[in-house]
Amino acid sequence: MLIVGEARMKIAGIQRLTLLDYPGKVACTVFLAGCNMRCVFCHNSNMLDMKCKAAVSEEELFDFLKKRRGLLDGVCITGGEPLLSPKIEPFIRKIRELGFAIKLDTNGSRPDVLKALVNEGLLDYVAMDIKNAPDRYAKTIGLDVFSIESIRESVAFLLRDALDYEFRTTVVDEFHDEAAFLEIGKWITGARRYFLQPFLDSDFVPKKGLHAPSHDRLLRCKEVVRPFVNMVDIRGI
Repeated sequence: MLIVGEARMKIAGIQRLTLLDYPGKVACTVFLAGCNMRCVFCHNSNMLDMKCKAAVSEEELFDFLKKRRGLLDGVCITGGEPLLSPKIEPFIRKIRELGFAIKLDTNGSRPDVLKALVNEGLLDYVAMDIKNAPDRYAKTIGLDVFSIESIRESVAFLLRDALDYEFRTTVVDEFHDEAAFLEIGKWITGARRYFLQPFLDSDFVPKKGLHAPSHDRLLRCKEVVRPFVNMVDIRGI
């Protein structure tokens, strides 16, 4: 399994205001560099390598957050894969001490870190990517070999309702079909929320020529999952 990370944190981007990334809250989004997956449809591929350029320093980020107390409700932490950072716990703790709610985006590959952060009471909401049906995972995330057990562990942990969460899948015509969503539905049975997000092309997407599914196909996939979860919807259309 490929691990990309260093004993330091690099802030690869910051969105200073978002009304979409954190459900029900006015927030900012912080992008951390480094990822252990190589999804060919990723639109943040410029952030996957720790050699990428930092957007701001930690000092600059915390100066910004101190000025936004009372204006922002929360901070979304995304990537890359933020749980690869060895400094993620003190980083989140410092943000939380400023009074912000914390939403974490994760690919679920570090269940040990996820559990530790939840047990410490440092997270308020988790959005976990379900890349594909279990037997399609390695191909979907761009790796020759991948053990899905870490993903299974994270899914099982969130299904225990230790905190508020959602699962989500970026739907790419070349990678996903109704059979895949039947397997995903069975896998996440009982989930609070599940979102299908159509693929969006950009200059940063590594593989050219990929396509978003049609609206009709998204609706069919949504109906396949509906019997298994409490709420399923399509986001981004």
